[in-house]
Amino acid sequence: MKMWEQQIRDYKPYNEQEEKDKALIVGCMDTYDNLLTRENPLAHFSSSGFIVNKTRDKVLMIHHNIYNAWSWTGGHTDGEIDFLGVAIREAQEETGVKEVRPISQEIFSLDVLPVKGHIKRGEYVSAHVHLSIAYLVEVDETEELMIKPDENSGVRWIAVDELDTYVDNEPDMLIVYKKFMEKIKEFKL
Repeated sequence: MKMWEQQIRDYKPYNEQEEKDKALIVGCMDTYDNLLTRENPLAHFSSSGFIVNKTRDKVLMIHHNIYNAWSWTGGHTDGEIDFLGVAIREAQEETGVKEVRPISQEIFSLDVLPVKGHIKRGEYVSAHVHLSIAYLVEVDETEELMIKPDENSGVRWIAVDELDTYVDNEPDMLIVYKKFMEKIKEFKL
């Protein structure tokens, strides 16, 4: 068994949602052999970084062009098996920051995230799910931020207690972010 597969199978779910999502992800792994790429039109892996500041009271987010919403950074694994590396690279590319420090090498969260049908680069992408592997990472608040115009129209630090104001048009994702904040507090990360 490959290391990335073992990490997912060994992941200890935080709550019932993660337990059920892990079961679905493992079921997909047992059924399909093309989850690392977008070749699978139903489900494929994505990797994201939930970016916090040193004091853990702010989150670095982007205003995602497709979803017209404030969101975390991340992207498709596109054949890569270093999920943490993908999360770090996406954080750098989408925010302009240079130094992204993993708080842990371990998976922070497993989530099955629905993706609505949308237009990307002039082509329609059917609805599907992302088998999301998330990591908790830290960035220095003083780092210069830059937007990535083909993906986002804004990059900003958002106070944790203001997240619901910024993510109000994506209530499903707000639930995920609040879970992340609970985990951070509970584990004293």
